[in-house]
Amino acid sequence: MFRRTFWFTAGAAAGVWATTKVNRKLKQLTPESLAAQAANKAIEAGHKLKDFALDVRDGMVQREAELGEALGLNDHPDAELPPGRRFAVIENRSPDKPDTNNSTNKKTKYLDNTRYSYNRNEDH
Repeated sequence: MFRRTFWFTAGAAAGVWATTKVNRKLKQLTPESLAAQAANKAIEAGHKLKDFALDVRDGMVQREAELGEALGLNDHPDAELPPGRRFAVIENRSPDKPDTNNSTNKKTKYLDNTRYSYNRNEDH
């Protein structure tokens, strides 16, 4: 009699344990639970990306400071800037006017680079 009672109790306990385990797993697989898990993973990934971006920014600032020191960019903040460059440009001629100058004797004028943009990628 004692043996039957023992095995009955052991079987009932195993059944309760298995039922509890299966119910927990089924609750984890419901759409609401899966959505909550995905949201938590997304938030965690966002925090990791934010930390990565902050680390990159700190490294970038540190490297810029090192390069500025190595190149001497931080030595004289009050120094005067050099004058702007000037570019030689061939004058535009209209096709109806005769060319009084030989093609080897073209007039040039100088343009200030602050007024005209010479970015080759500007019109593309």
